[in-house]
Amino acid sequence: MKDLDIVVYGATGFTGKLCAEYIHASGRPIKWAIAGRSASKLKTVQGGLSPDIEIIIADGNDDGALKAMTARAKVILSTAGPFHRYGSRLVAACVENSTHYVDITGENFWVKDMIQKHHEAAAAKGVRIIPSCGFDSIPSDLGSFFGIRKLGAPVKRVESFHSFKGGASGGTLETIFSMGDLDLKDELTDPFLLNPPGSYNAEMHAKSRDTFEIVKKPEIGGWGGPFVMAAANTRVVRRSAALLSQRQEPYGSNFTYQEFAFNKSRSQAIRSALGLGAMALVVMTPLRKLVRPLLKQPGEGPTEAERDNGWFDCKFIVETESGEKSVFAMHGKGDPGYKVTSKLASECALCLVENAEELPGGDGYGGVLTSASGLGEALIARLSKVGIHFDGPFNT
Repeated sequence: MKDLDIVVYGATGFTGKLCAEYIHASGRPIKWAIAGRSASKLKTVQGGLSPDIEIIIADGNDDGALKAMTARAKVILSTAGPFHRYGSRLVAACVENSTHYVDITGENFWVKDMIQKHHEAAAAKGVRIIPSCGFDSIPSDLGSFFGIRKLGAPVKRVESFHSFKGGASGGTLETIFSMGDLDLKDELTDPFLLNPPGSYNAEMHAKSRDTFEIVKKPEIGGWGGPFVMAAANTRVVRRSAALLSQRQEPYGSNFTYQEFAFNKSRSQAIRSALGLGAMALVVMTPLRKLVRPLLKQPGEGPTEAERDNGWFDCKFIVETESGEKSVFAMHGKGDPGYKVTSKLASECALCLVENAEELPGGDGYGGVLTSASGLGEALIARLSKVGIHFDGPFNT
């Protein structure tokens, strides 16, 4: 018997605590709990919320505790990363116990592993496993989905352009730096890493390679350049396109997607690209061992003032198969990695509970999904009510 609507797993971490605070402040008439491995830290989080919120102790490596927790929950919202270290057993328990799942990972190599291990079983059970429900990768995924659906015509290409103001938490830095220790080989460069077999062709592959070029884009009055999150986000959008095509709701034949940072000038784009290159040099070489101790550690993050003063803005150039181009936008206030991410992930979890009858694909639809394929219009409607704006089309 599932007596809990949502469990926030990893609630003692920086983002997990923000999710717990968001759900508590929303005042939704649901039964929910906080979970993690430290009883004392969970008690502290509970103390800042309400004594009525249940505490569940479950270590990420304790199969018994994870199964007991997921047996009671309709939805697990996990913020416990790095997910390749702490998430695999939890996802397995969710599938076993028919529990929906959302998280905030940007670790596509791990998501690929979850697809290989659990997609078929989750699909057969109608269980929605939806990774990447934070700033990685909802703006890219849901913004593209919004523009394409708004046009109502077959689309051959979307290009997105991202700008934001915000800080990084110790948990995010730990995930980024931990990837340098992994032998990922071609997984970082495969543009269709998350796609089902046979869902793309040579032409699509040629137009989907990761790009580091700097390009002028008069449609949006700026320049595109390399974007730090593009390698994560692009794979999610392409998986959405493939899953929706399988559901007979295609974006368009031979659909392609590329992602850039938005820059106001060419010189800004060049400076941004150089900075990104320096960061990659640190993360992917032994320099990371020297630099990592100097940065924020897990549990540390931006101040409340920094979180309130942040923002994000994503612009989308959507080109139909007939060659017409339109511009769309998705934007919001708040630090994107933390204030916005906690809002996005929490609303995804609430959507699975409160909008169950409106979810795309129908009652029996499941698998390792994306925000667009698994939540779609229902999530856009929710986010539009809580300060996440979807605008357009603006004709170019």
